[in-house]
Amino acid sequence: MSDTRKSHLDALSISILLACCLFWGFQQVLVKATVTEVAPVFQAFVRFAIASAAVLLWCLWRGVPVSPRHESRAALWGGLLAGALFAGEFACIYIGLQYTQASRLTVFLYCAPFWVALILPRFVAGEGLRGWQWVGLAGAFVGAALALGDGLLSPAVQTQPLAWLGDLLGLAAGLMWALTTVVIRSTPVGRIAPAKQLLYQVGMSTAVLPFLSLALGETWSLQLSGFAWTSLLLQSLVGAFASYLAWMWMLAHYNATKMSSFVFLTPVFALLFGAFWLGETITPGLLAALTLVAVGIIVVNRRPRMAAGA
Repeated sequence: MSDTRKSHLDALSISILLACCLFWGFQQVLVKATVTEVAPVFQAFVRFAIASAAVLLWCLWRGVPVSPRHESRAALWGGLLAGALFAGEFACIYIGLQYTQASRLTVFLYCAPFWVALILPRFVAGEGLRGWQWVGLAGAFVGAALALGDGLLSPAVQTQPLAWLGDLLGLAAGLMWALTTVVIRSTPVGRIAPAKQLLYQVGMSTAVLPFLSLALGETWSLQLSGFAWTSLLLQSLVGAFASYLAWMWMLAHYNATKMSSFVFLTPVFALLFGAFWLGETITPGLLAALTLVAVGIIVVNRRPRMAAGA
């Protein structure tokens, strides 16, 4: 399908991506700090329920039609599919965390840009990477893996006989994340307003995650501390509403493959926030990983030189 998306990221898109990745990294620390009061999947449900209300109000304020009657059947099914994949991603993440370490699962989750780079060009022309850009993508992934290497090499892994299941669920979550991007970029749902696209995703998650939480036997309670409520509101209104809405807007205007390379910054930012907030150590390996991620992203987004005579 034809579109008018920019093939290269400009200063505005890079600034928004950095801000999103920065908050997503901070949000991981927020979730970790809040889980003692709010069970993980229930925490995700509350986050997406509040975000769904915020997106709905945004649509009403901006005059974005929310009824399925205002879009084609193909866009409706595309939106439902994207929403189901989005909910499935979070289901895999939270179930997988029951079996493997968070660091291991995160490494597999952040294989998503590779899935996007492999799958999306099959459906959308102009989304492929050139040779050196593949090297940059691989370098960014290696940097993220190095930053999370302590989790991969931890002796605690040997005591988890079902760690392989958690790893597979992490890989599946990354694949679902990538497929959500592919669906949005390659079906008519990508032509509707970004806010409506997001409403499909957070709405479907709000419908599905409570059942998962109940199936896991989690305790539901809203008798929370001020910190827990502040955390949930930040995750909902800044994370699941503002940052995701910005991401959906950028998917409509920029190259999705190059955008995806930035997500490697998220786990690195999470480790940095963990170091400053939770007192975790910043090692030389982490600094090397930061450098590798930065160089990889620069290579992926480098404008190719024009051929002589062009």
